[in-house]
Amino acid sequence: MGDQEKKHKMAIRVREFEMERDLPAVEELERRCQVGLSGDQADDVASTGTAEEDGGGAANKKCRRRKKKTKKKRGMSLYVEQIGDPFARVRHSPDHVILVAEYGEEEAGEVVGVIKACVRAVSRGKKKKQHEFAKTACLLGLRVSPSHRRLGIATALVSRAEAWCAARGAAHATMATTSSNAASLALFTGRFGYAPFRRPVFLGHPVHRHRARVPAAHRVLQLPPQLAAAAYAATTLQEAEFVPADLPALLAHKLTLGTYLALNRGAPPDADAGTPASYAMLSVWDATRSLRLRVSGAAPLLRASLAAARALDRHAPWLRVPSLPDVFRPFGTYLLYGLRMSGPDGPALLRSLCRHAHNVARRNPACAVVAADLGPDDPAAAAVPHWARFSCHDDVWCVKKLAAPAASGNAFHAAADEDEEDDAWMTAPPPGVLFVDPREF
Repeated sequence: MGDQEKKHKMAIRVREFEMERDLPAVEELERRCQVGLSGDQADDVASTGTAEEDGGGAANKKCRRRKKKTKKKRGMSLYVEQIGDPFARVRHSPDHVILVAEYGEEEAGEVVGVIKACVRAVSRGKKKKQHEFAKTACLLGLRVSPSHRRLGIATALVSRAEAWCAARGAAHATMATTSSNAASLALFTGRFGYAPFRRPVFLGHPVHRHRARVPAAHRVLQLPPQLAAAAYAATTLQEAEFVPADLPALLAHKLTLGTYLALNRGAPPDADAGTPASYAMLSVWDATRSLRLRVSGAAPLLRASLAAARALDRHAPWLRVPSLPDVFRPFGTYLLYGLRMSGPDGPALLRSLCRHAHNVARRNPACAVVAADLGPDDPAAAAVPHWARFSCHDDVWCVKKLAAPAASGNAFHAAADEDEEDDAWMTAPPPGVLFVDPREF
């Protein structure tokens, strides 16, 4: 058995993705590996193995038992399908790579695995120093062909991706999965030493044909990118985690449809010095060009009733039936990011901004859902309108400290201080405000 495993490892070659050579194989691999909401392999697929490295251990057995128990009671689930550009989730980061794994003969190897990685500077949350950033890697989209699992391919891809990120100065590596994906968690937390770090919540709301009402007392303004960057710097950078250092570039990106500010009409915010100013702010990212979502596992009766509601809405629009779009076919989404609010009217103003974003999304026939990723302790999460069927509280972000180059002389003490700060960040409780970069969804 040992000789056989050695042959398997020798047959695996990891290299950088080449567009003309590898695009068809990677697209086919993405198609074969169904993915869940967080972008990792979903429960029903993962149970057959991203934990192929466990050698049939307890986690893998647990997955098999779970599959048997839940097969009969499979409920509705949201899945993500990447479309078009394989670089979509990392292209907008200045430092990114796609790695593929080949298996087989030297001259006729087959692409059987892929992983994406990027390195970026992000904020650590509330610190003594203002605008403190840490260079952090993000591992995304690990896929292994279902017919080539348990051969060490995932281990080879993750190891090479970590080395690539560390060589570019990343102090930490992060990955995202779901708490129910035991296979993925076993691979990253077991073999690679990642630790659960943050648990964002995904809140989605369907886009209806009818305009959502924004109260007349609320005024919605669109901020130009430079002013939006200044507003976020004043309200977000010092307390939020994972705000990218290139936030101005993100706000000016062509896929950021706008940054919107909501205020109360009437008296200016400083009219009453005893009352804190109320405002809300968010940005809208068009993700319809890079990914599709799809709902599966719905009962036939539910599908039929929703189709009937759509038909009624088309023929009798004056009834304003909140008919659900056809979410059983792939659909697009707009992502809300940078959600902030303040003051006694902050929650109401944020709800008005979400309605405004809904109205913006109505103009795009490809968009069926407006969604936001937030920290569970973020007060904004309670104010965002959402439907439970389009929401997920199962996501887990994991983090690992990457090995740093050896330090000498005076640099040793500086590195030791930095190590202490790094460890404190990894073990500190979440600050509440979590900035989820839409470019990496």
